[in-house]
Amino acid sequence: MSFSSLSSSEMLSPEDLSLTLSGSNLHAFTYAELRAATAGFSRANYLGCGGFGPVYRGAVGEDLRPGLPAQDVAIKYLDLEGGTQGHKEWLAEVFFLGQLRHKNLVKLIGYCYEAEHRMLVYEFMSFGSLENHLFKSINGALPWMTRMKIAVGAAKGLAFLHDADPPVIYRDFKASNILLDSDYNTKLSDFGLAKDGPEGDETHVTTRVMGTHGYAAPEYILTGHLTAKSDVYSFGVVLLELLSGRQSVDRSRRPREQNLVDWARSRPTMREVVKALEPVLGMDDFFPAGPFVFTISVEDDKVVGVKVEVEEKPPQHQSHQDRHRKKYPNSSIHAGIVLHHRDGVVGGDYTAALRRQRRASSHRQERGA
Repeated sequence: MSFSSLSSSEMLSPEDLSLTLSGSNLHAFTYAELRAATAGFSRANYLGCGGFGPVYRGAVGEDLRPGLPAQDVAIKYLDLEGGTQGHKEWLAEVFFLGQLRHKNLVKLIGYCYEAEHRMLVYEFMSFGSLENHLFKSINGALPWMTRMKIAVGAAKGLAFLHDADPPVIYRDFKASNILLDSDYNTKLSDFGLAKDGPEGDETHVTTRVMGTHGYAAPEYILTGHLTAKSDVYSFGVVLLELLSGRQSVDRSRRPREQNLVDWARSRPTMREVVKALEPVLGMDDFFPAGPFVFTISVEDDKVVGVKVEVEEKPPQHQSHQDRHRKKYPNSSIHAGIVLHHRDGVVGGDYTAALRRQRRASSHRQERGA
């Protein structure tokens, strides 16, 4: 059964949902069990609150279910005051994460569906969200290689979703939904807005526009036509956040600089995008050689692969930029983003313009060497 048919049917009973999810290895917890697991949803176990509702830390183990390993968990408690939309998003998370397993997707351990109570039980991600590390951390900036590791992991998670049968469109790819473990391994979370993607001869799914301002693709906002390209656009926004240290939307900045994509589009080169981080990161955090290229492989508008490469050139082929970088290792990083497609470059005029401007800038500096 697809999620589309499941969500369009009448509200399932807990028993019907359990039958639908048979074979998913999800545990159906009671309200009393999860209340005990969080010490009565105590303030000491409170982790925060999102659009879904409050999140608590808890502990589960064999005392609750035979064979369940003892582990810390994160328990999301749905606030049902928002009406049926909240239940639909809760159901989407149970359905998709109950069936999809991948190292770059957060693991759903179980759920609670009892009277008015709707809860989700996840593996606990000790390092929290990427958003907190980028914009709210007091522990210093993430090193460059850690940023790239996070980006690669997130892209692999998207590739898995887009390659599913039927394909899954995440629809809410953003820094706050990217969770990290203690080794900065990436896991995508919050599948409340996920949708089955187009199948067969379908080119898109028409749906009500949902998502987060600053991350949602413009064509999706304008038309309501949803494709995997929408996720790729959102990934690009997060990648810009990683490269620039700026938020997708920052109301504290001047009007023309509040939207990250608009601001980045006005930069002549990617060097201008990343140089804001130079005062924050130490010189040892820079790539030993550059520039680097972050490559997303796309086939049939779906992410199918991703890699980061650091380009190294022999001394005789080094440009003035390369020599300047070696002489002044704490100077600007020169970064490029390339989206590859079997028929060419994906990403539109913006990506192509960045590449042309970067080449032109390099040629001008080489002539002046």
